[in-house]
Amino acid sequence: MKIAIATDAWFPQVNGVVRTLAATVAELDRRGFEVELITPERFRTVSLPGYASIDVALAPRFAARRLLHAFAPDVVHIPTEGPIGWSARGWCLAHGVPFTTAFHTRFPDYAAVRTGINAERFWPIFRRFHQRSRAVLTATASLENELTRRGIGNLRRWTRGIDHFVFRPDGDIHPVMADLPRPILLNVGRVAPEKNLEAFLSLGIAGSKVIVGDGPAIEALKVRFPAAHFLGAMAGEELASAYRTADCFVFPSLTDTFGLVVIEALACGAPVAAFPVAGPIDILGASGRGCDDDFPASVGSVDARLDQAIGRALWADREAAAIFSRRFTWEAATDQFIDAIRAAISSPELTPEQGASVPAE
Repeated sequence: MKIAIATDAWFPQVNGVVRTLAATVAELDRRGFEVELITPERFRTVSLPGYASIDVALAPRFAARRLLHAFAPDVVHIPTEGPIGWSARGWCLAHGVPFTTAFHTRFPDYAAVRTGINAERFWPIFRRFHQRSRAVLTATASLENELTRRGIGNLRRWTRGIDHFVFRPDGDIHPVMADLPRPILLNVGRVAPEKNLEAFLSLGIAGSKVIVGDGPAIEALKVRFPAAHFLGAMAGEELASAYRTADCFVFPSLTDTFGLVVIEALACGAPVAAFPVAGPIDILGASGRGCDDDFPASVGSVDARLDQAIGRALWADREAAAIFSRRFTWEAATDQFIDAIRAAISSPELTPEQGASVPAE
């Protein structure tokens, strides 16, 4: 089977979308699928306003279509709603090639944070993008429910995994973090307005607050919160050592659709504290014992008051957290991806009328 993946998110970006795609491509390659990547590195690019580290393809329409035509895929997966994604979608519709999409990122909410415009103004664009996809892949039940309410259908589950060889409870601790006052409260990710880091950094709570990552908001946050420790971006074994050293991983985001860093932290034995929103609640569950409340020990806590979630998470079982994380593997996630791709190929093409949908009242 020939699978083209047309994505606006790819290396050198470091985020959950890129890590998910890279792990999936590696697993597809291991299983013998032929995969063609249509990514920004194959086009002229321009930096995304406000995100100097993120390059987007500049007018990729014709070049993307030439690449797809030359590869002649059986199916195209389009995980991002950017210039490359729209170009690939148009080519698929013009040539009758089945395509799937994914809802990785809450761009309407991100755009609202950046522009001050109500997120509801952006949702019609995203409904149109996914309208004729033969499968819209989503990571969690909460996200499926929300997208259904917003009139996006043909939903299929595509969970996530992590590299359990790297992210494990045994190993080195981080030398810079090791001597900080306890408890050590850690956040990892892009340092940007939509990550809601102020909700974490402004808490009047004992211990040390540590931020690992980089992004457009980092300098402003350093000025506003001089007591916090900003350690920059990390990856691999160094990142795993940071997770192991932390007493609690704090995830204050209200807009992430999943949160791979949550699983990475758990795998290294760090219990997690978060708000009760889509993503963390789909991993931890309301009780901190999984979304089905079926795990025998608490591995974290979600609460509308983040300080209370942290307080409870600090008492969670670190060994249990690492065991719990084994529920999430790239092998299982790729099984779901392949099932969706095969179903897309065998399903009939949607007409514009069939693809249209109306948000639920």
